[in-house]
Amino acid sequence: MNARSHATHEAANRPPHPSAARCASPSANPARHQIDYEAFEIHASAEPVEPVEPVEDGASRYTYSAYVCHPGADVALPGHTVPFHSSGDESFGSEADAIDEALHVGRSIIDGTHPDLSVLSLVTHGY
Repeated sequence: MNARSHATHEAANRPPHPSAARCASPSANPARHQIDYEAFEIHASAEPVEPVEPVEDGASRYTYSAYVCHPGADVALPGHTVPFHSSGDESFGSEADAIDEALHVGRSIIDGTHPDLSVLSLVTHGY
């Protein structure tokens, strides 16, 4: 199993986090979500990706972009968010899978278990 299918497999088999039920989904774009987690907010959106090669079954693939911030932060200002996105070769079979993975990664950033990203700058600068 390659890394991409492994990540997709994990996202498909991971039960949704209890806070995912509070996910707000504006009617104009059902793929945008925001949850509160441990005194932070995780904002995520899923976007369809163009396949590199034609897909026989016509199924869409999705990727995500997201960020972590404090509630009420001015996300337009530099340093007020911790942005992240799926890697270039990572895609998901549905919007829900992409959002679930984004929320999972966001929680790992907040929990301090993500290997590369942290909310330390938000905490130390008071954003």
